[in-house]
Amino acid sequence: MLLVVLLVTALSSSSGGGLASIAAIAYSDDSSDSFWDKLKGALLSSVSFVVLITLLTFLLVLLFYLRCTRFLKSYMAFSSLVVLAFLGGEVFLLLISRFYVPIDVVTFSLLLFNFAVVGVLAIFLAKVPIMVNQGYLVIIGVLVAYWFTLLPEWTTWALLIAMSLYDLAAVLLPGGPLRLLVELAISRDEELPALVYEARPVEHLPGAGRRLWRERRDLTSNSSSNSNNLEAGDPASQDTSLVIAEEGPSVSALTAPFLQQQSERGGEVDLEGIGLGSSGAIKLGLGDFIFYSVLVGRAALYDFMTVYACYLAIMAGLGITLLLLAFYRKALPALPVSIALGIIFYLLTRASLEVFMVQCSTSLLMF
Repeated sequence: MLLVVLLVTALSSSSGGGLASIAAIAYSDDSSDSFWDKLKGALLSSVSFVVLITLLTFLLVLLFYLRCTRFLKSYMAFSSLVVLAFLGGEVFLLLISRFYVPIDVVTFSLLLFNFAVVGVLAIFLAKVPIMVNQGYLVIIGVLVAYWFTLLPEWTTWALLIAMSLYDLAAVLLPGGPLRLLVELAISRDEELPALVYEARPVEHLPGAGRRLWRERRDLTSNSSSNSNNLEAGDPASQDTSLVIAEEGPSVSALTAPFLQQQSERGGEVDLEGIGLGSSGAIKLGLGDFIFYSVLVGRAALYDFMTVYACYLAIMAGLGITLLLLAFYRKALPALPVSIALGIIFYLLTRASLEVFMVQCSTSLLMF
């Protein structure tokens, strides 16, 4: 989010070039348009974008169901290459022009080629330190978020609201595409075919095995009696906590500080329920970070007071979402709470806090 704010601030007076026209797929904003024209155009653009995303997500689910994993990885690698090479290249050109960096075409092309190729290898193929992987994922998110800030203002806010509603429906509804994708990945014990930011590496214990099961099944001799208790409504028989299938001498396979604290308390942790995935590290989809950054980037086009307010609101919303994940122990959308708080704080800052601060400044009142 900080990098997007810096980019928007540095390049706000620069032209986005031909790629900025992607913002006008369904509606091209004009300052002479009326209120209702802008509203209808923004709704049309946001609905068109959400419909396109929904169709592509269902196509992704279908391909993943048909086990076209290699094709999906190749497509994601190609998409990442395009973002790093073309979007990144144009942003670098804007920065070079803005700060008058002396560089020739051959050197720039060579550096851009290495930057893009190494990025794809770091994300998909090569085994690199996690900080390198995280760094390139952050760069991809920054580049995509910056181009979203080129959308007209009304379209930006409509798109943020529409994507939050889509995220809510796609994750929570029984037939939601994201829910289907997560359930399919869990049932196969496979990683999601998507760009996912991993918060931190896990600690591999010596001789540890690998987690194979996400559900505890009672295979003891008294399973029949437990089944009867379940039919009778006995809550003690409804425990479906996580167990670890060991391949080595150790019982636990992957540990992280959160898991260690839980194990010390004697509790069992459902890794998928709190968003830890098969590696044991907290993960979040890159698209969530992109739309968080779009919101603060749009705020940066106004002033930095709204940037601070939106940033704090987004972080508070993310904290609330993580608490809900730990409480409900199932996949939850990461956009709705943060985006809702961010938009509310943006409006409140512009409508009240900014007026209050200006009046205090003009009255030479400091606090």
